[in-house]
Order: sequence, then structure tokens, then C-alpha cells
Amino acid sequence: MDLSVIVNGVISLFLIILVGVYAAKKRIITKEINKGLTNILLKITLPCLVVSSFIFDLSDELKDNIIRCFIYSPLVLIISIVISYILLIPIKGEKKIIIQFANVFSNCGFIGFPIVFSIYGNEGVIYASIFNLFFTAFLWTYGVILFNGKMKREDIKKVLLNPAIVAVFIGLIIMIFGFDIPSVLSSTLDLVGNMTSPLSMIIVGVILGNAKIISYLKDKTIYYSAFLKLIIMPCILILISRLLKDTSLVIKTLIIVTAMPAAAMTSILAESFDKESEYSAVIVFITTLFSVITFPILLNFIL
Repeated sequence: MDLSVIVNGVISLFLIILVGVYAAKKRIITKEINKGLTNILLKITLPCLVVSSFIFDLSDELKDNIIRCFIYSPLVLIISIVISYILLIPIKGEKKIIIQFANVFSNCGFIGFPIVFSIYGNEGVIYASIFNLFFTAFLWTYGVILFNGKMKREDIKKVLLNPAIVAVFIGLIIMIFGFDIPSVLSSTLDLVGNMTSPLSMIIVGVILGNAKIISYLKDKTIYYSAFLKLIIMPCILILISRLLKDTSLVIKTLIIVTAMPAAAMTSILAESFDKESEYSAVIVFITTLFSVITFPILLNFIL
């Protein structure tokens, strides 16, 4: 596997973010249009990418890796929760809630999936999709409790009816039972699914283009959060994988999605629960910006 080719591909994805920033600054893509693009991504292109990734024969090795992924995924999230909690003991108030959420929940959908797909193809997307099952479940349970102190029945419904989660179950059924998908349908799924990468990068770029960060640049907790999220958390997982002597595609995929910047849901939930919404938007912005530098470097230790 040629590292330079992979790094160039990843950098190309990040450069597409600049297209989104330009589109936001020139008002080519407004916040309302970006909301529509986000719905297209989350409800159409990403589910198509997930389903299409499951359309191939289930080998014994893949079967073992899928079982391993179902075991590793919740463990990675639990490890992230515990480590983040310990490292954030010095931080107080609502900012601690924001940073804790940002450390645990990466931008799996907008950035994680496209990057995993560019590096490992469909097999990587399978493992990222399984991780996303647990990610979504944790987000609407632990994540909501973190902000609100409790969760509602509607939050459980959001987990079960999430289009990407439904797509995983459809994909698993197709792969396990070996359903023969017509080529015209599978090629359509591929074409629509392949729109995920450029579309997601443009969406992230538009979000960054609209962010107001100047007033927060002197806040040291912003940089501490980015350091924990982009360097400490993935490095701990890399160390654990080395101790376990596990170099499988599964663990590498999980480390990659963990090394992504803070999830966009950080600012969405912060605004929803009235908890430092502007501060959370800056966390998302700074971690996304810095990840352009940190992630290609981390790839040297992951691959």
C-alpha cells in the first residue's frame, strides 16, 4: 500500500473543504441550501454507500473481522469516554461537557466515511458502518445524558430510524443471505454512494466558512481540546493495538474514525440544550482545521 498515494487522496478530500468555504463566503451555498445538502448526504448518499459496501461474498476472514468489529466498536467508545473524563478533570463548567462530547464523538459521517473509503474501499466502510451503529446508539444515549442529564423515548427512536443504521441492517441481510442484487441496482447504489465524499467535504467547508471564531482564539481550552481529540485519543488507541499485536483492518479503521475532528453534532446538541453553542462551533472548526495537519501524520503510524 503506497502511503504517498493515500496521503495525497486524503489531502485532496480536505482541499475540497476549501471549495465549500469559498461557496459559503460567496453566498453560492447558503445555510439553507447546506441544510438541504446535509439531508441528501445523511438520508440518501451515505445509506447508499453503506448498502453498496456490503454487496460482495462473505469470506471466513471477513466474517471474523465483522465479529471483531462488533466487539471492538463499543470498547473504543467506552475507552474514549473514560480517558476523556480523566484528562478533563481540570476543566470546569459547561465547557467540560462540550469537550467531553467532542472527544468521544468524531465526525464519522461527513469526514470519517469518505476517508476510510478512500483508504480501504468497501471493506473499510463495512467496519466504519458497524462502528457507526454503536456511535449513534451512544450519541443519543450517553451524549444526550451528558448535555441534558436524562434521555427521552424520542432519542431511542432516532437511533433505530437513523437512515445509516437502517442501511447497515439492510447491508448485513444482503451479505449474510447472499442475495443476488441486479447489476443495474448495484451500479446505481455505487454511483449515488460515491457522491458522499465530495458532498460531505463541501458541507463541512460551508459550515467552517460560516463559523465566527475570532473571539474564542485566546481560549486555551480550545487548543487543549484539539490536542486531546486529534493526538492523545488516537495515539492511545494505536498504543493499545500495538500491545494487543492487532494490525487488522478493523482496528485500523476504528483508529481512523476516532482520529477525525469533533462531530458536527457537538454544536447541534449544544445549541439544542443551550450549552455554549458558539464555543462548541469553534471546537468543531478548530479540530477540523488542525486535522488537515494531524491526520496525514498519524497515518504513518496507523497504516
